[in-house]
Amino acid sequence: MTDPSEDEPSIGYWALIRDYRDWRYLWFGQIVSMLGDWFNLIASASLLAQLTGSGIALGSLFVVRMLAPFLVSPVAGVLIDRYNRRNILIWCDFLRVFIVAGFLLVRTSGDVWLLYTLTALQLAIGGVFFTARRSITPDLVPHRALGVANAIGSATFSVMLALGAAVGGLASGIWGVYNAFAIDTLTFVVSAALILRIRYVFQPAITESDQSIRAALRQYVQGFRYLKKTPDILAISLHKPVLSLFLSMSLEIVQVRIAQNIFPIGQGGSISLGLMYAISGVGSGFGPIVARMFTGDRIPSMRVAIFWGYFISIAGFWIISLLYSFPVVLLGGFVRSFGSGIVWVYSTTLLLKLVPNEVRGRTFSSEHAAFSLFGAIASASAGLLVDILPGLPDLLRWTSLPAIIPALMWGYWIWRRSPK
Repeated sequence: MTDPSEDEPSIGYWALIRDYRDWRYLWFGQIVSMLGDWFNLIASASLLAQLTGSGIALGSLFVVRMLAPFLVSPVAGVLIDRYNRRNILIWCDFLRVFIVAGFLLVRTSGDVWLLYTLTALQLAIGGVFFTARRSITPDLVPHRALGVANAIGSATFSVMLALGAAVGGLASGIWGVYNAFAIDTLTFVVSAALILRIRYVFQPAITESDQSIRAALRQYVQGFRYLKKTPDILAISLHKPVLSLFLSMSLEIVQVRIAQNIFPIGQGGSISLGLMYAISGVGSGFGPIVARMFTGDRIPSMRVAIFWGYFISIAGFWIISLLYSFPVVLLGGFVRSFGSGIVWVYSTTLLLKLVPNEVRGRTFSSEHAAFSLFGAIASASAGLLVDILPGLPDLLRWTSLPAIIPALMWGYWIWRRSPK
């Protein structure tokens, strides 16, 4: 499968932002909502740690964050291919305004159930929003600009992770977590107002008149059949789930414990945690940018870069596991996210370029479902092990090593596909 845009002149970063108004508003909305998302994550994790002090409880929070998008994925993929993607984005923002405001009611350990419930609702709707935003991108920019649009979107994710986590950690550590929840509520209002300005001509990917639940399930199964018939797309869509299982979610749990018990800065280690998330954002932003200097938008080169991204990320895990000092932990976090960012961004770019419109929503939804399910498994396992194992270094090392297997499998796959 080849990309018809590879021989066309590429669009520059500034030209894309300047000339494509509708994509620009989508991007502005991403900036605002992601800033609030990271405020919310830092505040939720810090609040739960303060109320319970339990690794299992913290692991359960990340399990909820992962399982909610997984459970909604069968509906999300069909909705995005069946209905107006712009309107779906707006409704998702509108609903999350009221959900996130509910976090202000979580005050004691007896309210932990409410925190879990609100998190599940927020992340379920967020899963729909995330998939719809990726699916609408090829509708707003020309095919030859997809690599640039995804690079900007991914860099934005990284910058907002760095800025939102750092400022969110600072706000939570100095003024308390409830200010972070209030800011997150306002960001969804602004995001919806920006997306409302997008001029979008709705062209449903699913055109059949049957709108029943039974038809929706049949259409979702058709998306699975597409993946079965295209093993290359299936292989690409498994990269994010592998990252979630081996090179992401276990660290999410461990770094909360590192921030609280080993290198605490601020109330409950909130500032330490914010800095660790921030450095991850910097690394995940730099990784794809540096790699793109060598690969451009060439599909074979991006495939090879994904292979090396795995090993860079594993090296970062081992640096963190030294726990020599907080700067060394931050260095390891940077290296880990540098490699993971390459895998994440390039796998998304390949799907944007290679998956046809009629199954795009269901393909991204299936990918996100697997990512969420694998992340839930990793979160539950890490939350349990962090309370059982005597040391964090072994947990970090042994959760990252298995990632070598899918990395080698991917290397063999691209070697088989390359011209002999």
